[in-house]
Formats: sequence, structure tokens, C-alpha cells
Amino acid sequence: MKNWRNSAKMSPKKRKAAGAKASGFSILKKTKGGVPDLPFKRLKEEILGRSYELSLVLAGDALTRELNGKHRGKDKPADVLSFPYSSSSGEIFLNPRRAKKEAGSFGMNARKFFAYLFIHGLLHLKGYDHGSRMEKAEAGILKKFSRL
Repeated sequence: MKNWRNSAKMSPKKRKAAGAKASGFSILKKTKGGVPDLPFKRLKEEILGRSYELSLVLAGDALTRELNGKHRGKDKPADVLSFPYSSSSGEIFLNPRRAKKEAGSFGMNARKFFAYLFIHGLLHLKGYDHGSRMEKAEAGILKKFSRL
């Protein structure tokens, strides 16, 4: 996505032209640091299917705090935020700094917790709400992709 502020107003066709690869998946870095070596596309296809258009935005505290305040009324940086734009497209904002900081409290290393947050965001895009159903799905996917 070239301009995250306007992404909710774009049609899936315009979003694709703005940066989504033909694979239906793109990553945009809005923060410093590397991208963890994870099977993002395979996870996306496992949960949302091949035709779903997804943008993953790696964002820092300032951007996730702004979005968290605007969309959830919370004045703090988020580790993950999901925005469905239609039944076949959406966007996930992941905060690598928060993921690294919070991983230990979830009993995971930073890489696995980053994968967990991505899975969590994907499940929200699929329509899951927090609860035992979502936790069971997260655990099943993490187990299936056990090398995470």
C-alpha cells in the first residue's frame, strides 16, 4: 500500500495497483528492522485462501498508536491490528517492536510470537472473535506450521 491513510477508501483493484503483488499478498515496511523469515503467504492461503488480497504493514509504535486510537479508542501502541476492506481483501498492521517486547510474556521467542500475531490478525479477517474458538484455531495453525 502506498498510502495507508487512504487504503480503507480504495477498491481492491486500486489497492492491487498500489502495490499488492499478483500473489494477492504484499508487505510494506513502515519501520526499521528486518522482516522475519516466515511463511507469510502460506499462512495467508491456509487461513484466508489464495484469492484473498492481503497487505501486511510492518509499523512502529507511533502509527499503531494512531490507528489503535482512531479505530479502537485505545491510546497505546498495538502489536497487531486487522482491517477487513471486503470479503476478499484486508490489511494487517504488525508492530515488530511490540512483538519482540511481548514475546516472553507469552512463552514464545520473538519469531514465533510474530507468527502468532500474524495468525491472530488473519483469523480476525476471517471473522473470528477473541475466545476459545480463536485460541484453538491459533494453536492448531501454529502446530501445523511447527517450524515457526
